[in-house]
Amino acid sequence: MNIEGSVALVTGANRGIGRAIAAQLRARGAAKVYAGVRNPGSITDPDLIPVALDITDPNQVAAAARTAADVDLVVNNAGIGAASTPLAGSLDVARAELETNYLGLISMTQAFAPVLKANGGGAFLNVLSVVSWVAMPHLTTYSASKSAAWSYSNAARLELAGQGTEVVAVHVGYVDTDLARELEGDKSAPEAVAAAALDALAAGEPEALVDDLARSVKAGLSDDQNLIYPGLRERFAGALHS
Repeated sequence: MNIEGSVALVTGANRGIGRAIAAQLRARGAAKVYAGVRNPGSITDPDLIPVALDITDPNQVAAAARTAADVDLVVNNAGIGAASTPLAGSLDVARAELETNYLGLISMTQAFAPVLKANGGGAFLNVLSVVSWVAMPHLTTYSASKSAAWSYSNAARLELAGQGTEVVAVHVGYVDTDLARELEGDKSAPEAVAAAALDALAAGEPEALVDDLARSVKAGLSDDQNLIYPGLRERFAGALHS
């Protein structure tokens, strides 16, 4: 997809990866960028157009689709997550993660697919995670929600191709954002994630593999039980059995 001259909507554009993507869209020549956020007052960049949007509220999603009826690119970035283990994870947290990370993605896709079709096809850019592919035991329910979002993105890509709409899934390990503040390990800068995501979009790729972790995990999926999970079992053994 050609980013120059495009009209985009970015959810969760007031911080982290969403803010970085919105800024790079403008830098790469997007004609207009809507910032879909729960609190429009949190958008201070004059180059962005705030839109009140809670992606877990179908009425707000429908209203956003009417307000941003000229978009040809939707960046599904908004997400939530919390630390959890298989036996100690909160059901309330798990439901909230599914509502935002998975069901919110479905709601946005169903509402905006007709808009993109009317505007020539365009694309969805779905910000997922390396945990879409590998269940991190300290992020159990978050991993499950992102795995569901990956599966949905793959199915949506097949159907939406018929209307000329691309679906690009973005996979990355830890990112230096509020969500990963308490997690230890190497972290990518939000700007690096934005650059890789938009490069993949411009190149017509179905996925963006942002960092070495994403690339190595993707490569190991053909034999994940021998190449991936033994290492995770060793890494997290103490935390899971303490």
